[in-house]
Amino acid sequence: MNSPADVTQLLLAWNGGDRAALDNLMPIVYEELRRIARRYMRSENPGHSLQATVLVNEAYIRLVDQKRVNWQNRTHFFSAAAQILRRVLVEHARARGRLKRGGNALKVTLHDEISPAAAVRLDLVALDDALTQLAKLDPQQERIIELRFFAGLSIEETGEALNISPATVKRDWATARAWLYREMTSK
Repeated sequence: MNSPADVTQLLLAWNGGDRAALDNLMPIVYEELRRIARRYMRSENPGHSLQATVLVNEAYIRLVDQKRVNWQNRTHFFSAAAQILRRVLVEHARARGRLKRGGNALKVTLHDEISPAAAVRLDLVALDDALTQLAKLDPQQERIIELRFFAGLSIEETGEALNISPATVKRDWATARAWLYREMTSK
């Protein structure tokens, strides 16, 4: 029971007060968060102090602790997870006292199909700052980057989460990535 439809059914049941649905949902969510965290950690510098397990546990606790959220479906849930993962990673980077664009900056990968093959190395704190700027210019593009990068959602899932077409996601994804690259390499 791990298909998007199954996760959506469990989320809806949990919304309806079914405690057993939460018990069935949490192992699925935890495993998905572990997958996302492993992907992040593969792109980290050797010796990075944030362990995948710590990232997963912190995100998991914050996600489960969400109050008064009416989960609509799996995509909505993992959209919230993307925001939480972003916060955890950025908080950790800032807490480690990393310089905004210094040589000791926490590095992450931003790429087209969420695979290491076409990777560009970025400073996570600088990425967060740039995303905050992008949100002022184009909130939809910022959300697309957040959903694709931080939650690992596909083009189709991102479109579903934002209620836009996959073609719009592809176009905005490419535009936002180009803007971020220019923004982050021009400084």
